[in-house]
Amino acid sequence: MTTLVTGARGKISRALVARLHTAGLPVRVAGADPAALTAPDGVDTAELRLTDPETFDAALKGIRQVFLYAEPAGIDAFITAARAAGVEHIVLMSSSAVLAPDAADDPIGAHHLTVENALAASDITTTVLRPGAFASNSLGWAYFIGNDLPIQLAYPDAGITPIHTDDIADIAFAAFEGHAVRGGTFSLSGPHALTFREQLAIVSEVLGRDIPLVHISHAEALDQMTAHMPPAMAGTLLDFWASATEHPETVADTTDTLLGTPARDFAQWVRDNASAFSRS
Repeated sequence: MTTLVTGARGKISRALVARLHTAGLPVRVAGADPAALTAPDGVDTAELRLTDPETFDAALKGIRQVFLYAEPAGIDAFITAARAAGVEHIVLMSSSAVLAPDAADDPIGAHHLTVENALAASDITTTVLRPGAFASNSLGWAYFIGNDLPIQLAYPDAGITPIHTDDIADIAFAAFEGHAVRGGTFSLSGPHALTFREQLAIVSEVLGRDIPLVHISHAEALDQMTAHMPPAMAGTLLDFWASATEHPETVADTTDTLLGTPARDFAQWVRDNASAFSRS
């Protein structure tokens, strides 16, 4: 039963491919540029652009399971191609943003909700993973920390539950192996709620050096963020962090509750990736 892993250059996909390959399970990795993919020896690669139906059939040939990133633009055609290829199970990387009351009107929530709804209307068994903030989001601080620059935050006391990407890969792998999580819908989090201030303190402790924090305004943060993301998305994130300052996120499902294995905390993620914060 060959599994197709989309978005194969991402951290979660790479971790999942490693688990499938180590277990001796057939796997194919896919991305927009197959030449840029790094796959274990003996693992097939395929061209797949989730917005381009012309790439679907070849990538899905012989596939029975798919690890899928949410892309609403081509989802209906992808489901049609997957059914024709004989795909039996899809693990969808969705987002906790779909749980917001205004998810259908939110750019992040709507993006993922459209794909969830399309798969729910199909006859393909789907496991839906809805992680919140990734621990790896803190890599956005790496340049500043590596160059001894202060971290500027509008909402340093927003409480979130960052999840280690390896935990997401473990849960996806379990679904592909036929674990009881197969076919379920799960909101995922790390094991603890931490403010950004507390996360920075952990990074500081692991690196053994001070990291200055500067509190900036909502408007200043929006101006910075729109340099590398759409304004609507930046606004959504800032509004969420503002809310999480007053109402911190609660811990959801983890590898502990779903798989019976300890969840990796934020401190472990920082230790695993400390070199990313090295001085330039």
